[in-house]
Amino acid sequence: MKSDIKLIDYLAVRRSIPAFQMCEPGPEKAEIEEILRLASRVPDHGKIAPWRFIVFRGEQRAELGEELLKLALETKPDLSEEMIQVERTRFTRAPVVVAVVSKAGPHIKIPEWEQLMSAGALCLNVILAANANGYVANWLTEWFAYDERAYPLLGVEPGEKVAGFIHIGSTTFPAIERPRPELADTVTWVGGED
Repeated sequence: MKSDIKLIDYLAVRRSIPAFQMCEPGPEKAEIEEILRLASRVPDHGKIAPWRFIVFRGEQRAELGEELLKLALETKPDLSEEMIQVERTRFTRAPVVVAVVSKAGPHIKIPEWEQLMSAGALCLNVILAANANGYVANWLTEWFAYDERAYPLLGVEPGEKVAGFIHIGSTTFPAIERPRPELADTVTWVGGED
């Protein structure tokens, strides 16, 4: 494979935009399908596709927010007005929210860990494909990704787990760089003399 300077330049500045800074327009259905088709090109040992997508868009996002608010109030009935608004708008901050759902489970050959990592790779690929189509994106896992009481509302089946919610849209905000780890703090070299 040849070096791709444009891809290298993109990866050098890749940055998530906070979901609350997103706005319309979001991708149309055909663009979403293209994003998901591209995103599906992830490492997948055994070609078992141990994941799936749930796409949230339109008015149903606000309805889902109201239902999630009810669940949040069951757990924390003393939520502040500010947090009530946060809960209510979890799915309306961006025009489109894609849930990446892991279907990892026992397999004769493929460890569950590898299946989970494939779903994680899928989350990042959704972001990359959204960016390639001119949209900003952010990968979030909020409390309802881990609260199985929310799963029926979200369309998540028994035995499945949410790997992430990818928020996709446009923005009028600049991408702000954040500190990144130094390679010396994250890399162990084995062998080689340079």
